[in-house]
Amino acid sequence: MHQYSRRAWLARGAAAMAGSAGLAVPVLAAPTTTTFPASLVAQGSALQLNGAGTRFKAIFKVYDMALYTSRKVTSADEAMKLGTPIRLAFVALREVSGTELGRLFLRGMADNASRDAVSRHSVSSNRLIDIFSGRSKLMPGDSFAMEFVPGKGTSFFIAEQPQGAPVGDAEFFRMVLGIWLGSVPADFMLKDALLGIEKN
Repeated sequence: MHQYSRRAWLARGAAAMAGSAGLAVPVLAAPTTTTFPASLVAQGSALQLNGAGTRFKAIFKVYDMALYTSRKVTSADEAMKLGTPIRLAFVALREVSGTELGRLFLRGMADNASRDAVSRHSVSSNRLIDIFSGRSKLMPGDSFAMEFVPGKGTSFFIAEQPQGAPVGDAEFFRMVLGIWLGSVPADFMLKDALLGIEKN
């Protein structure tokens, strides 16, 4: 897990005050409170923990998140070029509306992909929304995951239970990764944490 300096924690407090004043400020990701395993097996492939962090909304923790890849990567493009499974694991840290979470994921994809790409993958994107909308709420401690397997698509899991058949292709999952690892990520500090980039 990633340890951030006291400066980062002070910066979070400053960010919260600046945010209440209507100023645009970066959101920081703290070390996770969830202990993610150092490795796991997905579809017969051994994956290692690439990085983990916490998603904040304002000053509130929303979920812990981990990125698993077959070897260390420092970008979404590197991850996709591996040609091996990729897993995104999450643990909710507060009560979250399933519908709202799905919509935020969709917005994140749209922020980091072309309109044509978003249009091409509307069916897969709608499936993502449907899965989370099926849960009125995710409660603290609830887990969910997204797992990409080349040639098969992206599978969604809630409490480790698969939610239907895989959807989409590699381009779709690249859009999913873009939510957190794109040029306009949900949280820049979380992006660094998932990619194992240390910040002082």
